[in-house]
Amino acid sequence: MKTLKEQTDAKIEAGRQANREFMNGVDKAINNAKAFQEGANALKVGQQAIAFELPNQEGKLVSLKNLIGKGPVVVTFYRGDWCPYCNLQLRALQAKLEEIEKLGATLVAISPQVPDGSLTKSEISEMTFTVLSDQNAKVASQYGVAWEVPEFLLDHMRVDRNLDLEKINNGNGSVLPIPATFIIGTDGIIAWNYVNVDYRTRSEPEEIVEALKKLV
Repeated sequence: MKTLKEQTDAKIEAGRQANREFMNGVDKAINNAKAFQEGANALKVGQQAIAFELPNQEGKLVSLKNLIGKGPVVVTFYRGDWCPYCNLQLRALQAKLEEIEKLGATLVAISPQVPDGSLTKSEISEMTFTVLSDQNAKVASQYGVAWEVPEFLLDHMRVDRNLDLEKINNGNGSVLPIPATFIIGTDGIIAWNYVNVDYRTRSEPEEIVEALKKLV
């Protein structure tokens, strides 16, 4: 089975072949974000995790406090079910879910997407981990992984992909989370993290499993 990086690299290359000018623009936007150190304020290993309570797909509130009462929690921020790179990542995490749960951990995926009927029709509805909605990106901001998306990319979403982020996220049309993953111990402390402003790059699920083994 291909690693997640191999899969995302293949998707990036396919994007370059289809629209090199656009992908060059993405490279520039990502490099600018890195230059301004987007994500530099993300919670670090050893810091206290920020408590949250967010609705799941059924609108029921799920709290971090209750989750860490059962064991370590893997929190991954993703952009939405419309993002092909997110879908690759979440499928890869689903494939490792049994190993994650055998280590006593809970996997939680958080995006700004509103928890309505649209999610039940998406590929993410088939995932068996917890999916939470952070509509105003407040939790993402508290974790230091909220990103004001450049107008260049917003135009692409609106025009080329016909995506209405304001509708999808119930009002929030410009702030998305940097793809980031945190492992939180039962003491509420960040035990491991991965943060990268390049939305095309994600942490390998195997790295998460290995970090959980060390924590356990």
